[in-house]
Amino acid sequence: MGDERVLAIDIGGTKMAVGIVDPGGRVESYERAETPKVDAEGLWRLVEALLDKLPESDLIGVGVGCGGPMQWPAGEVSPLNMRGWRNFPLRARLKERYPSLPVRVHNDAVAVAVGEHWRGAGKGSSNVLGMVVSTGVGGGLILGGRLIDGASGNAGHIGHIVVDPGGMPCACGGRGCLEAIARGPALAAWAQAEGWRAEQEIASARDLAADAARGHPIAVAAMRRAGRALGIGIASATHLCDLDVVAIGGGLAQAGPLLFNPLEETFRAHARMQFARHVRVVPAALGQTAGLVGAAALVFEGESYWNAD
Repeated sequence: MGDERVLAIDIGGTKMAVGIVDPGGRVESYERAETPKVDAEGLWRLVEALLDKLPESDLIGVGVGCGGPMQWPAGEVSPLNMRGWRNFPLRARLKERYPSLPVRVHNDAVAVAVGEHWRGAGKGSSNVLGMVVSTGVGGGLILGGRLIDGASGNAGHIGHIVVDPGGMPCACGGRGCLEAIARGPALAAWAQAEGWRAEQEIASARDLAADAARGHPIAVAAMRRAGRALGIGIASATHLCDLDVVAIGGGLAQAGPLLFNPLEETFRAHARMQFARHVRVVPAALGQTAGLVGAAALVFEGESYWNAD
């Protein structure tokens, strides 16, 4: 197995990335680009352009993590944060490009969860929730050492746990979802409504986190707002699933203690059952490559992480 390689693809509302991954979870070649706001074919052309930049390799399969929801395992994707793709046949398009290889497509947050369980912060633990907090908020569940898909492949979608029933409208059509509060663009919009002004004309959560690190009171309050919402959602998930580890990746997670301190405080306040108190909530160990590593694991470790054809 040492000479085998997997083509891994990670597609989200902020970035697209492709890479060649070895059996140890190391990303050998890597290309990425910001996700543009274009139509379906424009998005697909960007994927192909990134793939064209990778060196030729002997591959055993293609693993993909893409924003959801999606029709699984068909791999028809409709990411809430990529309006150009609605029921886009991503898996079929990749099968056309790589007809001799297995192609496995799952949710991007599921790929992060798988990557963290396989080679990251959840390695050695049987019950892991992996999360992405970025343009959206998603998650994936490993229970008993195996990925849990659910009826439609969307199990673990913690971004749509309701943490504030009277809260902000969410893109899913609900109100008060974790994603509606804690996703980066929503957090930046909240801070601007409270009087925060970024130096950049188009403010982002990265700008917000930078200002929070400098002590800007509204930016600090925004990080606490996100941390509290995440803590409530994770406490609920922990009570439901009896977890060992929660690993959080994505751009907002890079804010470090500004996010994790209020998260931990809120989580401990709400995770009151004795069995929930041992849970560790930690940053994703694999950083920005977690999605690629997890996508590769869909192929390398299919007996644990791929429950379809």
